[in-house]
Amino acid sequence: MTDDPVRVTGGVDTHKHVHVAAALDGRGGVLGVREFPATGAGHVDLRGWLGSFGTVDAVGVEGTGSWGAGLCRSLREAQVTVHEVWRPNRQRRRRTGKSDPADAVAAARAVQAGEGLSDGLCRSSSSMR
Repeated sequence: MTDDPVRVTGGVDTHKHVHVAAALDGRGGVLGVREFPATGAGHVDLRGWLGSFGTVDAVGVEGTGSWGAGLCRSLREAQVTVHEVWRPNRQRRRRTGKSDPADAVAAARAVQAGEGLSDGLCRSSSSMR
């Protein structure tokens, strides 16, 4: 019997000063949620944190054209697959409340489900690969 490496999907709710990241396993189980500074060093720490759980398959990032642009570039430079994800449904957020950790988990789940993904505001950084 062999131990298969944990496949990790990340999700990030981006803001001006901090990014909230979530790591999910292949079944959608939450491995962890953590806040990182929205700086170059914070991006490196976020990548390392996601990788500490296993092999990172992809990361869903909200706002790759604004607060998440630097993170998107950093992830792409590290050869991580990045998906722009739509913000969570406003009606659902009104019912359940706004939560940065919940939004980060929702971003990762959107990647796993292949739903709520935008076609590429992050593409401009793909030439840096």
